[in-house]
Amino acid sequence: MTRTCAIVGTGAIADVHARSIAELGDRARLVGVVDLLPERAVGFGARWGVPAHPDLAALLDAHRPDLVHLCTPPGSHLPLALEVLRAGAIPVVEKPPVLSLAEFDELRRAEVETGLPVVTVFQHRFGSGAVRLRELVARGALGRPLLAAAHTLWFRDDDYFAVPWRGKWAVEGGGPTMGHGIHQFDLMLSVLGPWSSVTAVAARQARPTDTEDVSAAIVRFESGAVATVVNSVVSPRQTSQLRFDFELATVELEHLYGYSDADWSLTPAPGAADLAEVWAGGPPDTPSGHTAQFTALVDALDGGGRPPVDSADTRLTVELIAAIYASAFTGAVVRRGEIGAGHPFHADMTGGREPWPRWER
Repeated sequence: MTRTCAIVGTGAIADVHARSIAELGDRARLVGVVDLLPERAVGFGARWGVPAHPDLAALLDAHRPDLVHLCTPPGSHLPLALEVLRAGAIPVVEKPPVLSLAEFDELRRAEVETGLPVVTVFQHRFGSGAVRLRELVARGALGRPLLAAAHTLWFRDDDYFAVPWRGKWAVEGGGPTMGHGIHQFDLMLSVLGPWSSVTAVAARQARPTDTEDVSAAIVRFESGAVATVVNSVVSPRQTSQLRFDFELATVELEHLYGYSDADWSLTPAPGAADLAEVWAGGPPDTPSGHTAQFTALVDALDGGGRPPVDSADTRLTVELIAAIYASAFTGAVVRRGEIGAGHPFHADMTGGREPWPRWER
């Protein structure tokens, strides 16, 4: 069965989506595109051989696509995803999926009403290294998880934030905690499971933004594991790092924007059995990326199952973001489940306050 796909928003990430759809061969087909700037939509459509449409409603009416890929700024995700769901299609939403927990809970209610899932793009979950690690953890082959680190240390200069929607709470929902480090700590959560509490700080160190440009958190997990999560856009030597210390081994990943098996390493604990053969087993080398996730998505749909990274998974990640901001801006320890309807950080990642003076642009 060929899944028909449409793309909303034709910025740089849209080409990644279109390429990944093309790489699925006859399993998926791009059928249309829309953008707020009609000339940009026409150019994108010409590049990928599909028609451009004046708006989302026209696109949905013309093609009745199975999947609609939302590649727009985060502030537009909720209304677009709701429109897609109510038209009978599955939204595939770039990160961050929404601006707040309240918005995500609204999406989950729409899932129930329509019977259709919302898919969040968390492509780092789908590289073979991550799949292998989760399998080993599930088998108990590495022992109990004890300590972890998820550090996203990137560099974005002032020009990067000159784009009007970047660095603004109302449009992006947050800084590197929301839009950059999310992939690393989402992958960490997929390995370690539910988190239980957070203590955090956030700061605007150097960039001309309304949001933070640095955050750091200590996260406790239900398993008893403890992790550090650091997110930055002021780090000249860029790196994306994950480290997991289990009873029997340390597993590490270092890359930048995507990884293959070569970017992972395993170090057995002194006196522990050599786990090299165990680590070498598992799935063939598959780089992390959109193609890997979209393949898994189509596999799930063809099998009649729910897409991987369901809304319950994504909510754990979005709730962690809200908890990091809540702890950073109040100085309190924040526990999972604490931020619900009526809580100031449920509707707004700032808790309805200005954490520091606005940057004069």
